[in-house]
Amino acid sequence: MSTVQPPRQVTNLEGRVLVSPALLRAGQHVVTAMLLVIVVLRALSDGSGLAPILVAAVGFAGWYVAGFIAMARAHSQRLPLWWLAILVLLWVAGLWASPEFIWLAFSLWLLLGHQLPLLPSALWSAVVYALVVLAPYLHRGHSDVAAMAGPLVGGLFAWGISRGYLQLEHDAKVRSDLVDSLLRAQQEMTELQEELARSQHAAGIAKERTRLAREIHDTVAQQLSSIGLHAKAALTAADAEKTRTALQRIDELSGESLNDLRRIIAALAPAELDAQALTGALERILANYARDAGLTTRLHVDPGLPIMDPSIQIALLRTAQSALSNVRRHARASTVALSLEFNDHEVRMDIVDDGVGFNAQSALDAPVSDAGGYGLTAMTRRLKELGGDLEVESAPGDGTALCAHVPLRMAKED
Repeated sequence: MSTVQPPRQVTNLEGRVLVSPALLRAGQHVVTAMLLVIVVLRALSDGSGLAPILVAAVGFAGWYVAGFIAMARAHSQRLPLWWLAILVLLWVAGLWASPEFIWLAFSLWLLLGHQLPLLPSALWSAVVYALVVLAPYLHRGHSDVAAMAGPLVGGLFAWGISRGYLQLEHDAKVRSDLVDSLLRAQQEMTELQEELARSQHAAGIAKERTRLAREIHDTVAQQLSSIGLHAKAALTAADAEKTRTALQRIDELSGESLNDLRRIIAALAPAELDAQALTGALERILANYARDAGLTTRLHVDPGLPIMDPSIQIALLRTAQSALSNVRRHARASTVALSLEFNDHEVRMDIVDDGVGFNAQSALDAPVSDAGGYGLTAMTRRLKELGGDLEVESAPGDGTALCAHVPLRMAKED
């Protein structure tokens, strides 16, 4: 005996319960019991033998009840075919005892229409109808139109009710499966959105870490590098005045480093652009650079430089800081020139020194390492994120020319 899920309630399109399967089944049982009582009473009133009628009636009722009890325990929606076949045989035996058993044909038509597929249910219902028509003739030797028309109408009505209810059950199952599918799809969509949110969060964390690494490299790391150089100068100074000057500069740089670090932690905002524009920040950086490195610096800015988007100003400022730090540590230059130019589509910053130069392509292709080399890579990545790029022209003994360019975007008005 196959098992399926418990019966679903039949609902309309709005989801309201139209009929309960348990109620319909209880009604079917009540109709069968009433018909069985009618059969016994009418058969006894006709003077038929009591024993065959009671045996047939009890056998039919017992088999009927046993089948539905077994179906309920198995949580099944279908009765086995062999059970239906035995029930029909018991009914035929009842017809042999008394023609009054034709009343139970109505219950059989309900079962056959609900339990069998369309064609088998129609064929077996026709067989039951044929037996209903034939039974009075075999017992009494005659029949009439009413004996044929009445069962035909009743049989069609019972079979139609059972087939209609079967279709309602099918529609309810389709609806329930559709709802289950939609719920599963919604759950999958929710899980997908959560996974996407986690991925975006992880990507945001990675991007923020990269930005913080650049910020620290371009501010605190640069200043700490300068402090180290001044400390070495103080240790090797020949007189007290130079030592005092170096220590004084170390004190100033440490204060700037502390301020920058506090600003990064508190707001994660670029320190130099909080209160002044890009031009003023570059002037201050070059002045400090000339003082610390003892080099000649020149600055040229095109007149009318517009207020650019903060991301562009930050990128150019950090590029200048990294480039000047590289010049100080590696170039052994005497002069550094910085120019800032713009047109309708692009802003361009050039930094040129007269130092010893280097192999530019090898430096750009070199991987990032913990020992250094982060500056050029960071500058290039930062500019490319804004749609720009970094170009470096240099050769051993010929100095270095660095060009940073990004698309021009104006700052948004508040």
